Amino acid sequence: MLTPEKISDLVSDAVASIPYPAEPARLYQPIAYTLESGGKRLRPMLAVATCSALGGEVSKVIDAATGIEVYHNFTLLHDDVMDRADLRRGQLTVHKRWDDNTAILSGDAMLTLATMMIAKAPAEVMPEVLDLFNKTAMEIYEGQQMDMDFENRNDVTVKEYMEMIRLKTSVLLGCACRTGAIIAGASQQTAQAFYDYGVNLGLAFQLRDDWLDTYGDPLVFGKQIGGDIINGKKTWLLINAMTELRQELCDILAEDLDDEERVSQVRAVYDRLKLDERCHSLIADYARRAVSALDAVKLDDDARQYFTSLAVKSIDRTH
Repeated sequence: MLTPEKISDLVSDAVASIPYPAEPARLYQPIAYTLESGGKRLRPMLAVATCSALGGEVSKVIDAATGIEVYHNFTLLHDDVMDRADLRRGQLTVHKRWDDNTAILSGDAMLTLATMMIAKAPAEVMPEVLDLFNKTAMEIYEGQQMDMDFENRNDVTVKEYMEMIRLKTSVLLGCACRTGAIIAGASQQTAQAFYDYGVNLGLAFQLRDDWLDTYGDPLVFGKQIGGDIINGKKTWLLINAMTELRQELCDILAEDLDDEERVSQVRAVYDRLKLDERCHSLIADYARRAVSALDAVKLDDDARQYFTSLAVKSIDRTH
């Protein structure tokens, strides 16, 4: 298997090498701005790593892997408009630096660009790869709609929330892993095992994002701390607090408080319920499930260590 450094370099080079037309600049500059802002590049690295771990030719997966990363960033562009988010990865979001219309149209262009890249998968597997991508994209839109619907409900259950984040976040990690497996020529059983790994890893990552939004360091996390609370987003933390101390939490959310004080009071409720520790325990459980999903797959020691390390790092990551 390729080394982690080589996988990272391949992905970084591929994203940096995307050719953008010069005009119209207002369409393409926001795309470059978004992709140049960094990010973990987790999804394309999973696609490349899976293909490599299963003995596939990495050159055959790099276009689809890059397309998945472009697609992921497209969803962030539109999410930031819907959430009215000011910061992403420590810099102004596209709709703040330009405007809403620019973010929407550049996002549309990113979606098409992503599809074009994914369609460059080897001809013998391209229909399967494209079907997987399209199915995943529709699931992500369903998850985003659920997330928006939850904003107007105070009866969201943990089960509903976990299904929402599976759709909105986790399935794209599963798609990345399965794409790498398909292009490597793996069996359906092996491809499913890697898909399950990606989905469980995604659940761990999203729960950690929930935790970081309340307890993270804003300089490291790259986003405003408490944004989920301020925007009324239903997270694992908020839903559990609503279940256990509904009246007290509803009173805080209904009170005329400035943002900082609202975040402080809600966080105090979380602390009393030890939700930070309970969330951390759940994150660790999903990370373990991710690793266990690959138990039946024959991998060399380097490959197994790579995927295990990613899962373990998701438990305590800071950004």
